[in-house]
Amino acid sequence: MEVKAKVKHNRISPRKARLVVDVVRGMRIDQALNQLRFLHKKASIPVKKLVESALANAEHNYDLKKDNLYINELRVDEGRILHRWMPRAYGRATPIRKRTSHVSVVLGEIVDSGEVAPKKQEIEAPVNLQQMAQQQDQEQKQEEAKTSTKKQASQKQEASATKKQTAGKTAAKKQDKQDKSEEQKQEKTDKK
Repeated sequence: MEVKAKVKHNRISPRKARLVVDVVRGMRIDQALNQLRFLHKKASIPVKKLVESALANAEHNYDLKKDNLYINELRVDEGRILHRWMPRAYGRATPIRKRTSHVSVVLGEIVDSGEVAPKKQEIEAPVNLQQMAQQQDQEQKQEEAKTSTKKQASQKQEASATKKQTAGKTAAKKQDKQDKSEEQKQEKTDKK
């Protein structure tokens, strides 16, 4: 069983990446990861990530064990070259080539565990659009019914509150009229 992973357009030159790759090619996974962890090269970080990605693919997709895996193939190919330039004396421009690399890894099993197929994902039943539309319509109707009952309840509360306010105002007006009429009577009696 072989498990593959690759990284493309890695911003490091293939020549520098091959220095790192040559160290860990053919090693067991745990030894290779330890070696990459303590290697003082810039290319060790993306190569380590790539090996970890291949390991994750093996464990998740094929249920393979980490202890039974080794790096079967690790290859660095040249990628796209980014062309830049630098100004030099007498108005000249010298080219700068920023090289990229494609790194690919293939993990193999030390002891073959038999023919292993990738896990089959459970696929849900296809969605029926008509049923989905009907459910949404029902939900909208329920929400409208809830909002209409809330509106009616709030309108009733407002109506009762306005009735109370108007009743209180009319009672206050009557009381004011009575008070004024009593004051007028007292003024008349005082004048006499």
